[in-house]
Amino acid sequence: MSRLVSTGIPSLDKILSGEGYPERTAILVVGAPGVGKEALNYWFIQSGLTQGDFCQYITRLPVREILTDAKGFGIDFQKIIPFFVAADGGQLKYDHRDLVALSVSIKGVLKQYANRRIRVVFDAVSSLLMQNSSETVYNFLNQLFLEIKNEYDVVVLATLEDGMHPPHVITAMQQLFDGIVELKMYEEGLSVFPLLRVSKMRGMRPQAGYFNFSFTPRGMEVSPYVRH
Repeated sequence: MSRLVSTGIPSLDKILSGEGYPERTAILVVGAPGVGKEALNYWFIQSGLTQGDFCQYITRLPVREILTDAKGFGIDFQKIIPFFVAADGGQLKYDHRDLVALSVSIKGVLKQYANRRIRVVFDAVSSLLMQNSSETVYNFLNQLFLEIKNEYDVVVLATLEDGMHPPHVITAMQQLFDGIVELKMYEEGLSVFPLLRVSKMRGMRPQAGYFNFSFTPRGMEVSPYVRH
């Protein structure tokens, strides 16, 4: 039976077979800018750091922006910091112009921690698609995920900006992943409700329904969707 890896959000873990993401998987979080995708990244990494997992965070942003944003959700990475591959301030430099070198850098770091559980956040899929052809990005991610899932006890959490790419590109990117979590804002009259759906997850039956989610001082809460 596959081991499950906590998302860092207990109420989301319960939806995902009770304990979290399956091991050796790549999960894609899809949603519009500002809907809360990065928050899922932060709690996923924070959960790993507190459990002693090796955590790698790949981002097109400077590290200082990630640290500041995470604090807004009550997470202080400066106490225990992940390994950053970032545009600025990271242990390694993120460069979208050379995907071969980026792949070598990512795998080189993971090789040093092959005896540990590993969590990787890849918060740069949309950035890569804006700077490279979709075919190039598809091949890069496909090869990278195949190699690291085969070699390491790893879960990858990646993000994709909804509304920035043609539908066929989003469909192609989704095909690469073992799981897909969708975040969206639903308008009902004058009210707007944030909704979450697990549209695909390896080892789980497809879920047709949405769940409400909200941010509280304790973190993110996910609950059954109640029509208002």
